[in-house]
Amino acid sequence: MRAPLLAIISLIASPALAEEVGRVGVDWVGNDVVIEAFPDPAVQGVTCHIAYFERSVFDRLQQGNWFEDPSYSAVDCVQTGPITLGDIDRGPEGEDIFSERQSLILKAVRVTRILDESSNSLVYLAHASEVTQGSGKMSLSVIPLTAP
Repeated sequence: MRAPLLAIISLIASPALAEEVGRVGVDWVGNDVVIEAFPDPAVQGVTCHIAYFERSVFDRLQQGNWFEDPSYSAVDCVQTGPITLGDIDRGPEGEDIFSERQSLILKAVRVTRILDESSNSLVYLAHASEVTQGSGKMSLSVIPLTAP
């Protein structure tokens, strides 16, 4: 009983809390591009901004597919202070540091952090997690860990 409950909670919880810093209207039906900022939860001195598409109620009624937003997203991360690596996953799959739901159950826009030790940099990948279509839409940002 406990394992399924923990699995559900982990699907609902976001690894990082984001703050909306911008919202740009893109058409006359009320669709928006939302921009959120969030600090990397395990790397002090790095802040990421993610942009994603949010459909309006009118567009949902017109197009159907009521419970889903498109998977498009973009990410860019910047050094906002001295970088201090915390306890981060150093494996090649990295770890999710942000998740925003894009459908009722099966799809989310995620940001995954990967440590590229060979180039001494942090790689941030924005991608969709979709059960049926995979994650073909993505965006990348890289932060060097040493001064140029």
